[in-house]
Amino acid sequence: MQDFLFYLKLGWEHIISLDALDHQLFVLALIAVYSFNDLKKILILVTAFTIGHSVTLALSIFDIVRINSAWVEFLIPLTIVLTSLGNILIKNKKQSQSKINYYFALIFGLIHGMGFANTARVMIAKSQSIAIPLLGFNIGLELGQIAIVLGILILLFILLKIFKVNQKDWILFISSGVFALSLKMTLERIPF
Repeated sequence: MQDFLFYLKLGWEHIISLDALDHQLFVLALIAVYSFNDLKKILILVTAFTIGHSVTLALSIFDIVRINSAWVEFLIPLTIVLTSLGNILIKNKKQSQSKINYYFALIFGLIHGMGFANTARVMIAKSQSIAIPLLGFNIGLELGQIAIVLGILILLFILLKIFKVNQKDWILFISSGVFALSLKMTLERIPF
C-alpha cells in the first residue's frame, strides 16, 4: 500500500506541480470548448489522455519504446499547439470538435507519457511488478487532471454566469493564449 500511495502522490504532482505547465496547458486547451454541462464528456477526455499516457509508460518501462528525449520535449508542446489550433479553427462546430478532441486526448496522451518515461523506467525496478506503480501513478494523474478541470470549469462558470462573458470569446481567448505559449515552447525545443 505504501508503494501505491507513493506513486499516487507522484502522479498527482506530475500534473499539479508548477513544472507541469505543458500538461496543464494541454488539459486547458482540451476542455476549453466545454462547460459544466459537458462534465461527462470532459471526464472521458481526461481519461483517454490518462490511458494514452499509461500505455506509453508501460511500453517504456518494458523498454519496448524509446524516443529521444529532445524529440519528446519538442512534441509535447506541439500537441498543445495542435489542440489549441483545432479549437480556433473549428469554432461553431462543437460536435466535430468533440470527436477530434477524443482522438487528440488519446494519441497525444501517448506522446505526453514519453515525457515521464525515462524517470519511470529508472524508478520502477525490472524485478518489481509495474501494476501497482502504474495504477497508483495513473490514479494520481487522473485525480490531478480532475482537480484542474474543476478549477477551470469553476472559473468558466463565474465568467459566463456572473461576468456574462460569451463562451465563444472564452474559447478564442483561451485557445489563442495557449496556442501562443505552446508555440513559443515548441520553437524553443526544436531538436534539430
